[in-house]
Amino acid sequence: MKKGLMMFTLLAAAFSGLAQADDAAIKQSLAKLGVQSTDIQPAPVAGMKTVLTNSGVLYVTDDGKHIIQGPMYDVSGAQPVNVTNALLMTHLKALEKEMIVYKAPQEKHVITVFTDITCGYCHKLHEEMKDYNALGITVRYLAFPRQGIQSQAEQDMKSIWCAKDRNKAFDDAMNGKGVQAATCDIDIANHYALGVQFGVTGTPAIVLSDGFMVPGYQGPKEMKAFLDQHQKQSSGK
Repeated sequence: MKKGLMMFTLLAAAFSGLAQADDAAIKQSLAKLGVQSTDIQPAPVAGMKTVLTNSGVLYVTDDGKHIIQGPMYDVSGAQPVNVTNALLMTHLKALEKEMIVYKAPQEKHVITVFTDITCGYCHKLHEEMKDYNALGITVRYLAFPRQGIQSQAEQDMKSIWCAKDRNKAFDDAMNGKGVQAATCDIDIANHYALGVQFGVTGTPAIVLSDGFMVPGYQGPKEMKAFLDQHQKQSSGK
């Protein structure tokens, strides 16, 4: 083995061992708080790691001694960027096949809504679906049972998401026609955990295509105006 290649191999092994040591220290610190990490990644800030947990997104120093909870923003550009939510968009994309989608015929914007079939404003939003779609807004749903996993709402929403025709099952539930029991491999807990990581505390919670989150109900016209303005600001025009 050449000297240069040997040195590179040794350095790679050293850094790998250091990363594992850092991760072990972080996991040990989180365990003291009763938190289990689901994913540990490098953070945008040197000396810290981004940790995805079922309790939200945390930023932890490499030695595991200091923990920060909440979104991180990059303010170096013209507009602040929520780095945390931008990271979570990868996880949201992974759930696309499980979303209940109401696609706009002439799509201009896409929003993802964390919803609960027992939520009054979620019902109001859904009642106006034709108006959102007519304005070019595609609406995608993920489940967020406000009463938590193992609640009746979670069981009902699992049946909806497992129905052969999800859209019809969702429409029926929102129209008070009840829910037909159904089972499948979809785990609503994954939707719920992602919602928690995004900082969802109530429904509907609306996530835009860049990870920006709008808490609460927005009427079709208000939503369209906000989306147009947000898009303009994000593009710098």
